[in-house]
Amino acid sequence: MAVTRKVIIIGSGPAGYTAAIYAARANLSPLMLTGVQKGGQLMLTTLVENYPGFVDGLMGPELMEIMRKQAERFGTEMVAEDATAVDFSRRPFVVRAGEDEWEGHTVVLATGASSKLLGLDAERTLMGRGVSTCATCDGFFFRDQNIMVVGGGDSAMEEALYLARLGRKVEVVHRRDRLRASKIMQERAFKHPKIEFVWNSAVEDIRDVAQGKVTTVLLKNLQTGEIAERPVDGLFIAIGHQPNTAIVRGQVDLLPNGYVKVAPGTTRTSVPGVFAAGDVQDHVYRQAVTAASTGCMAALEAERYLEATQPH
Repeated sequence: MAVTRKVIIIGSGPAGYTAAIYAARANLSPLMLTGVQKGGQLMLTTLVENYPGFVDGLMGPELMEIMRKQAERFGTEMVAEDATAVDFSRRPFVVRAGEDEWEGHTVVLATGASSKLLGLDAERTLMGRGVSTCATCDGFFFRDQNIMVVGGGDSAMEEALYLARLGRKVEVVHRRDRLRASKIMQERAFKHPKIEFVWNSAVEDIRDVAQGKVTTVLLKNLQTGEIAERPVDGLFIAIGHQPNTAIVRGQVDLLPNGYVKVAPGTTRTSVPGVFAAGDVQDHVYRQAVTAASTGCMAALEAERYLEATQPH
């Protein structure tokens, strides 16, 4: 087996790349498993205007490419493979990707989270072109326009209330005749003059792929089977997120919602030497800038852990 690495980073995106930049600049020679689809959720985002330092904004994939090059510049070794298994019960830790295997004294988990989607072909085609999973990221682009939010939980109500500040009208589509959201969130949404509810309905299709933007949404009434077409400029999917924690289940402690549990104010997991950064442990903010900040924290904590545990 090759030399044991000081730091192995699993996953890319703002958290992983920032951890790599800090670890590489600290001469820790990090190895990064970027995943086959590197860059995280920002690879599905078009214009990013809320990441500090870019006055005119930039495309999500472009921001990720800049971060990747910065991490490489300082000597990060990158492997375009998805980690398939880990073993944190032994030291050094073991990270596997298919037939390949690496040992590491520390590991940074930066595998992110995935937005749950409706499963429509048009949804993926129009992602970033009228379809979004993040109101704080993309709501600005729909000022004084018709917006639709799909979902019935707290996340959907938060999205709807945020978007109601910007849009002309916000329609909330839910499969049932009552919300799953907490009472206080329901009350806020019901009271808002711009928010309307479409009950017992599901999105059947999104148009118009040919125009490359969202123009209308087809809704199916789940009680009558009736199909209705509604003019919409922006469609926000708010049916939840799924943390990408499959490979670490049973290896580190998880929260009841499936996200990695970290000590408050840190990126430390239940296993000393294993750190978690970005959306894999953040179910509250889920922003590129907060992911980057925890990537920085994870690298600094890994460096301090190595100083305390490794012979000099």
